[in-house]
Amino acid sequence: MALTAMSIYKNLPKTNCKDCGFPTCMAFAMQVAAKQKELTACPHLSEQAKGEFSEASAPPMKLVRVGGAGAEGFEIGQETVMFRHEEKFHHAPAIAVKIAAALSDGDAAARLDAINKAQWVRVGQQLGVRAAALELDGLPADKAAARAKALAASSRVPFILMAKDAGVMGAAVGAIAGKRPLIYQASATNADAFIKLALGHKCPLAITADSLESLADLAKTAKDRGVSDLVLSLDAKNPAKTLRQLAIARRAALKKSFRALGFPAMVDASLDNPARETVMASAFAAKYAGIVIVNGLEASELLPILTTIQNVYTDPQVPNIVETKLYEIGSTTPDSPVLFTTNFSLTYFCVAGEVERSKIPAFICVVDSGGLGVLNAYAGDKISPEKVVKTLEAQKVPDRVKHRRLIIPGLLPSFRSEIEETSVWKQVLIGPENASGIPAFLKQHGKQ
Repeated sequence: MALTAMSIYKNLPKTNCKDCGFPTCMAFAMQVAAKQKELTACPHLSEQAKGEFSEASAPPMKLVRVGGAGAEGFEIGQETVMFRHEEKFHHAPAIAVKIAAALSDGDAAARLDAINKAQWVRVGQQLGVRAAALELDGLPADKAAARAKALAASSRVPFILMAKDAGVMGAAVGAIAGKRPLIYQASATNADAFIKLALGHKCPLAITADSLESLADLAKTAKDRGVSDLVLSLDAKNPAKTLRQLAIARRAALKKSFRALGFPAMVDASLDNPARETVMASAFAAKYAGIVIVNGLEASELLPILTTIQNVYTDPQVPNIVETKLYEIGSTTPDSPVLFTTNFSLTYFCVAGEVERSKIPAFICVVDSGGLGVLNAYAGDKISPEKVVKTLEAQKVPDRVKHRRLIIPGLLPSFRSEIEETSVWKQVLIGPENASGIPAFLKQHGKQ
């Protein structure tokens, strides 16, 4: 039956107790109708209502958590659309870096330390590796357990435990079960043992098969036996085939409500060629892997993948803006130069990053442009010399500096004369058109 917010609301307690995390029962019902929440998230639901509505109200794709609570873990799945412009994507893919079984204990610890440090800030957001894929095949069970335990003690990220042998996997999972690692991976040959491990330790389970049909059968078997946190694992031997399977599985879940494939997917994209690995990992992350395993740990290899994920998973319904205020880069003084830019996040952070790179402390006045970049804001009449002057006054910039020099974006040379004629800023300098030119410009013109 088609579920509506009202039909769901009629079966709720209507007490607005907020125990579900929403302010009212109607707000919760709307989330359930949109398949953003499961009906069972209401702790006061009657058993009759659970039986009538729970299966129909469940999101078409399961939400799966890997790792512990809070920052120690991440969630994937529960997507609702095929294309971002239809609504938005909800849970960004996690990049996992392999730690090979052949490494010595010292080298494995050093690699984990590099994974812990693999973080960068881009456009005000923290990007980084979100999991460690620990290979265990070839290690004795006791050695696998000891390594998993030792590494988990100093890891900022959760683990994907990679082994085919149930004995080795059982020892490793038992050593860090409290960290809730992802068990990778159950196949036709070891499914029974791995399903038992997932059940016994309450850990998510990755499953794999030769075809989507077999994968659906294995998912149904695991779910019928009580394992609900599943991840569909695909290999990357044939990238075109893998991309098709990712799209088919997602479409089957979202468009056809085929619950046997209603789980997030993952791909082991690790390759010996770093450039090819980066390209393939980026493609899989965009279409539609929830976890991508790689070998590369260099910034040149990881940042293109992480940037792709950040771009694809930016909410298109929310303007990507920063607060319109006066920002200080470095230890500013009354003699520091003053620049202005728009409140589009990418524009501001590009400008701020280049100012910081120049090593010359400066003030950046951010003007409200409706979240548009400099040229688009000008073309859309969202920014003008008058608006710039009023913003500088509202932010009390003239009171912060002794000089009256203002650096304006090189794409807005026409603003110069009007700002000089209508404000206290009598020395307006036309800056570079691209942010990359800011360091050289400031070194030449940034000081009196």
